[in-house]
Amino acid sequence: MSAKTYQVRTYGCQMNVHDSERLSGLLEDAGYVRAPGDADDADVVVFNTCAVRENADNKLYGNLGHLAPKKASRPGMQIAVGGCLAQKDRDTIVRRAPWVDVVFGTHNIGSLPVLLERARVRQEAQVEIAESLEAFPSTLPTRRESAYAAWVSISVGCNNTCTFCIVPALRGKEKDRRPGDILAEVEALVAEGVTEITLLGQNVNAYGSDIGDREAFSKLLRACGKVEGLERVRFTSPHPRDFTDDVIAAMAETENVMPQLHMPLQSGSDRVLKAMRRSYRQERFLGIIEKVRSAIPDAAISTDIIVGFPGETEEDFEQTLHVVREARFAQAFTFQYSKRPGTPAAEMDGQVPKEAVQARYERLVALQEEISWAENKKQVGRTLEVMVAEGEGRKDGATRRLSGRAPDNRLVHFTRPDEDVPRPGDMATVEVTYAAPHHLLAEGAVLGVRRTRAGDAWERRNAAPEAKPQGVMLGLPTVGVPEPLPAAPGGCTAR
Repeated sequence: MSAKTYQVRTYGCQMNVHDSERLSGLLEDAGYVRAPGDADDADVVVFNTCAVRENADNKLYGNLGHLAPKKASRPGMQIAVGGCLAQKDRDTIVRRAPWVDVVFGTHNIGSLPVLLERARVRQEAQVEIAESLEAFPSTLPTRRESAYAAWVSISVGCNNTCTFCIVPALRGKEKDRRPGDILAEVEALVAEGVTEITLLGQNVNAYGSDIGDREAFSKLLRACGKVEGLERVRFTSPHPRDFTDDVIAAMAETENVMPQLHMPLQSGSDRVLKAMRRSYRQERFLGIIEKVRSAIPDAAISTDIIVGFPGETEEDFEQTLHVVREARFAQAFTFQYSKRPGTPAAEMDGQVPKEAVQARYERLVALQEEISWAENKKQVGRTLEVMVAEGEGRKDGATRRLSGRAPDNRLVHFTRPDEDVPRPGDMATVEVTYAAPHHLLAEGAVLGVRRTRAGDAWERRNAAPEAKPQGVMLGLPTVGVPEPLPAAPGGCTAR
């Protein structure tokens, strides 16, 4: 009998992407095989949901409705719903979509295979939502999407109380992993060929608050710098409140920590920041940017901004534009505020009319596009070592180009060499010849190719027939980086 197939559909932030790699690993450890492509005919379809993005519930129930007739015609097919929306809605899901077999939350993703089997045997939906974390996701089996880059979770949960954010209620209070467990996972990943890791947490630089060490995050960055074979270290997402001088020094002084920082602003108005319950003000935020630029002159800084928060006036919005002009972000993920049931902001007076929000949003996007383009133009003429990436350039086939990420995480498209073609994970040295707002071009010949252990790992994965992975069993005591997803407004890793 052929093995049952599965498909995991992921919505939301980087933490969900990380969790989905673990869900895939759990299923493969239980004997399932990944279904090809985006086919709807998998034996098990898992939705890893987000409760932050607008219309998240409508999207979920629309997708579930699409699968209902297919499930009715295929005895034995199972549907599972997990993630933040499942943690929030619980029994509501099986009431609205009674053909769902399993509902599980953010704290018990390791229960999925058992819940699927129990639902099959009992022929009834299994809803199991834990109220606290059962095991760090990184201790579970994994099926990583990338052979050369990996997420490493250092904490889960969040102790902040931002009025627009539902995530702390769904992910719980911050809980930190032990530094030794994190480094053991990093070293094991490097041994497999990974050369880039992204340290992941809802509020990543608050790491240490749960273990009583206020400088734990900067120490962790420095420790990653000592891991032989680890070429690139990134992290997401920090909070301005916890962004201290020791972290800036660690970034500047640790060679493999990349000159890139994602620092969520949310608003430039002190009055709105207070209403958001963000524990910093404009002066503090711009002071951090100034210190980072002084210590790391080439740093590319990105941010998140919410437009139209309840009570936001034109004057408040002008303060946001002022910060954008001063900070000169390389990139900004901009969002129009929308109500999230269960958050204090949803009940606030002064909800801004949709047309006003749209107009402000368009002005902000236009300003940021202008700044992004100007900042990218400064890269023209520079020689960069680019880590070749898989799937970053949608037009690479037609244009005979390859794509990858510069140290500061800018996307670079470059001419594909006729010989010595670099593999994903290899390094290509190129000279930037053109800049657009969201990417750079290197149209001349590649200046050099450095073949790496990461490229070897990619080649091994793609040369051999796909076998059932056994998972990476590390951490407590048993564990890509793809382009970061646009962060949800204030939720998950957008802190």
